[in-house]
Amino acid sequence: MAQVPVQTIHRDPQLFYWILIPITVVMILTGVLRHYATVLMASTPKKQELPAIREQRSLLRGINLRVNAHNLSPSSFETRKAYLVNAYENGAFLKEPEKKGQAAPNPMTDPAAMEGMMGMMKGNMAMIVPQTLIMGWINAFFSGFVIIKLPFPLTIKFKSMLQAGVATRDMDPQWMSSISWYVLCIFGLQSVFNYLLGSDNAASQMQQQMGQMAPGAGAQMFGPGVDPDKQFRGEAENLAVLAHQYTLEGVEERLLQSVKV
Repeated sequence: MAQVPVQTIHRDPQLFYWILIPITVVMILTGVLRHYATVLMASTPKKQELPAIREQRSLLRGINLRVNAHNLSPSSFETRKAYLVNAYENGAFLKEPEKKGQAAPNPMTDPAAMEGMMGMMKGNMAMIVPQTLIMGWINAFFSGFVIIKLPFPLTIKFKSMLQAGVATRDMDPQWMSSISWYVLCIFGLQSVFNYLLGSDNAASQMQQQMGQMAPGAGAQMFGPGVDPDKQFRGEAENLAVLAHQYTLEGVEERLLQSVKV
C-alpha cells in the first residue's frame, strides 16, 4: 500500500518567535485596551421610569405565554389570554396612553434615540480602528510568511482559510500563514479574554458583532420609531389565533398504554 509523502518545508525557526508570538501578544493587548476603552466611552445608563419598564415587561409576558402555553391547563391559559388580549387592545399597559393612535415620533428628534446611536457608533469605532491598524501592520511586515504547521491533517477545503496571503497551489493544508493566524486569533481568544477580564467583557470582536446583530429583546421591541400600541395589538392577534394544546391532556391513557403488556 503506497503511503502519501510527507511534505517538508525548511523554514527559519525564529519565525515562531518573531511573528507568531508578537501577533498573539498584540491581539491580546489590543483586546484588553478595547475593553477598557469601551468601558470609558460608555455613558452612564439612565434610570428607566416604572411605566416604561411595565410597558416592556407586559409585552414579554404575552410572548412568554405563547411560548409556554403547552405547560398550562386549558382553563389557566384561557384566563391569562383573555386578560392580556383585553389589556393589549385597550392600551392598559402603554407608558403614555394619551398618545395612543398617534404616529411614532421621529427617532432623529428623540434625544434617547440619538444617544443610543452615538453609543453604537462608539462601539463600532472601538472595534474597527484597532482591527484596521493590526491588519495593516501584519500586511506590511508579515505578509507571505508560513509560520506554523498544525499537528493534525486537514483536507484541501481548509487551504484557502489557513493559507491566506500565500499564493501556492501545492502546499499542504496543514501549514498556516501569518494572516490566517491573525484571523484565527480573532475567533479563538475569547476564552483568554474571559479569563483576564471576566465573561462580561468588550474585548472580543466576534462577541461585539453578534451583540449588534442580535440586540436585546426590549431594545428590539421598543426601539426608536416603533409604536408600542401596534406591538401590543399584534401580540393580541397572535394570542387570539393561537391553538392551545395541553401537554398533559390524556396523560393517564397514554401512561396506561405504555405500560400495558
